[in-house]
Formats: sequence, C-alpha cells, structure tokens
Amino acid sequence: MSTGFEGRVSLITGAGSGIGKGMAIAFATAGARVVAADINPASAEQTAIEIGKAASPLGVDISDASSVNALVQHVVGTFGRIDVLCNNAGVLDTMALPADTTIDEWERVLRINLTGTFLVTRAVLPHMLQNGAGAIVNTASEAGIRGGAAGAPYTASKHGVVGLTRSVAWAHANDGIRCNAIVPGPVFSGAAGSVEGFDETGVERLKPIITLNQHVALPEQIAGVALFLASDAASFINGAIVPVDAGWSAG
Repeated sequence: MSTGFEGRVSLITGAGSGIGKGMAIAFATAGARVVAADINPASAEQTAIEIGKAASPLGVDISDASSVNALVQHVVGTFGRIDVLCNNAGVLDTMALPADTTIDEWERVLRINLTGTFLVTRAVLPHMLQNGAGAIVNTASEAGIRGGAAGAPYTASKHGVVGLTRSVAWAHANDGIRCNAIVPGPVFSGAAGSVEGFDETGVERLKPIITLNQHVALPEQIAGVALFLASDAASFINGAIVPVDAGWSAG
C-alpha cells in the first residue's frame, strides 16, 4: 500500500527506532501526516529528518499522564485531529526467572508497556470520538500470546496489551473506532544487525524455540501490517490480534 492516508494524522509512539521508525516511514509514504513521538527527542528528530516535511517529532514519556496529555493536546492543537494511533513504545525485561525478578523491574515494565499504552489511548479516544472515526494499532508481542517468549514482567504486560486491545475494540465498535494489535516475533533493529527486544541472554533462551536466522523480521515488514490494519481496507477488522512472526505462533 502506498496511498490512502492523505489528509490523515498518525501519531506513532516509540518512533525513534526499530518498528516505530518503520511505522513512521510507512505512514508518511502512504500520505499521512506523521507525528513521531519518542522518549528520546533526538531519536524522534532523526526519524523526522529522514522522512521530511510530512513528519513532526515530539518527545513524550508514555508512563507519565501529564506528558501524554501534553503530547495529545499539542497534536490536536496543531493538526486539529488524530486519525491513527500506533501504540508502539515499550521496553523489555531482563528475561530473569520469576523468582529473580525485582519489584522495580516488574513495576517499570508494566508501567511503560501496559499503563503507558492505556494512557495514550485514553488521551486520544475523546478526539476520535468527536470525529466519529479512528484506528488504533497496538504493538503487542509473541509474549502476549504465549508464556515462553520473555520474562514475567514483559509477558504480563503484553498479555495486558492484548486484553486492552479487545476491550477498546468492544467498547467502541459502534463509534467508528477500531482497535487491533500486531504480535511481532524478533525484529532486526537495523543497528549493527541486532535483534530488537532481545539481548544475548534472551536470544540464547529463544534458540530452542525458533531459528533466528529464518524468523527475524525487518521493521518495515511489521510496519506494513500496521499500515493495513489502520487503512480503510481493514474497515471490518476490529479486536484482531495479528501475529507477524513467520509462523512462530502456529507451532
């Protein structure tokens, strides 16, 4: 898909790198005005520079309600609307065993991945409701549909994102608002060939489950699915949890 988003405003969190950057590029290529939001303003700025005039960079801490509210108010004040929200920002855990997971790690991962996704969604929904339309695409994970793809905090947080996706989809099915989630497996970040979301320990734990050299996606492969789910071509898809993992979840 290369067209179809002209005149639409897409807000993408975690747009400074990896999947989020791929999403920002994909939506801009399809004609959208892209707001590239990231906790690292310099990374958001770099994404916007690569895209050009169709992108605007903004800093945001999705775990902080005041930061989220300020972001959304700025976007609406500047562009008048938010048509697409891609809740992509998130962090990983250390893949420690449950008994070795600290309270600090648990609370940080849940606060960013799950509460952060909720905060941005909550802030954007009133504006989508006012427009009578909107598409939300959440980035979940293989860890959101299985128990062995990450540590306890990340797994719990992404299961929560799946549940939040379905709840929002059900609550607003009659309001012209759709909410779906993508479920990526490992993804190349583009930085020195590293795999986004997995340090060396994580990769070692995953090797018995998947063959990484056959099942690692490029960010644009994930972004293309997000673009489809937000498009009019997916107008009857709501509450779907879509694996984008080369068949890993089918095993």
